[in-house]
Amino acid sequence: MRLWLLFAVLTRATAGTYFVTVAGLGGEPEYEQRFASLAKEIDGLLKQSAGALRIDTLSGPSATKARITETLQSVSRAASRQDSLVLMLIGHGTFDGVEYKFNLPGPDLSASELAGLLDAFPGPQLVVNMTSASGGSLAALKKPGRAVIMATKSGTERNATVFARYWAEALRDPSTDTDKNEIITALEAYRYAVAKTVAFYERAKRLATEHAQLEDTGSGEAVREPSPENGQGALAARFGLLRIGKAQLAANTPEKRKLLERKEQLEQQIAQLKYQKAAMASEQYRKQLSGLLVELAQVQAEIDK
Repeated sequence: MRLWLLFAVLTRATAGTYFVTVAGLGGEPEYEQRFASLAKEIDGLLKQSAGALRIDTLSGPSATKARITETLQSVSRAASRQDSLVLMLIGHGTFDGVEYKFNLPGPDLSASELAGLLDAFPGPQLVVNMTSASGGSLAALKKPGRAVIMATKSGTERNATVFARYWAEALRDPSTDTDKNEIITALEAYRYAVAKTVAFYERAKRLATEHAQLEDTGSGEAVREPSPENGQGALAARFGLLRIGKAQLAANTPEKRKLLERKEQLEQQIAQLKYQKAAMASEQYRKQLSGLLVELAQVQAEIDK
């Protein structure tokens, strides 16, 4: 690798991710235990991965509207425009035809209140709402620069969901990493959890009562299957949730961490470019893609040394 390029990589200002996971009110012991267990599992997986700026997990009595507000305000004050926020909601939700609410001990948190808190965060955001009726939260949460994943397609799908179980499974299953770059992205985890949820209902011979969807343009309709053709999924593909394998080891090595971050940036740029392909001249697309791939190979070679 050329010295000037290596210097640029090592001196580049780095960005990081804040993770906030909330397990809401269960209402019954079975659900209380299930929600808290999933939140604990996700917390452990995130901490093993390394690289997060901060990980906050709230469950049980601590998962209150006041604590969520305090936590989100705190990370918003600490974050820069280059930083990202991943908010994961597990539990029950309600929708009265107008407003979605996340069920919590004490006062519930409405989608519009949550949107107000998220608006204060300066960088890109991912909201993974895995509750019942979560589709009803989209109208308030949708915004450019914010990816929203919902376990249900509308606020009228009110049964308890299984999507959260498979989202957690996606974070621990290496097969989620379909492009084999040792980073599990939000888009990959979404597709894994959707496939597993569908299989669950088919296996149980039950009518599906949840249909997960994603919206990450801030101006379009939520879709079941994001793709470059419908324009959805580009932002979700940029959210690296977990590093696995050699990437996880590299993240724990100070001299390689900067290189790993540059590799992730390049992979995100390549994913974004693929979404822009239809609007570009063929030669321009090939030239930009070639340049990114060459630099990616150079950075990977340095990581492998």
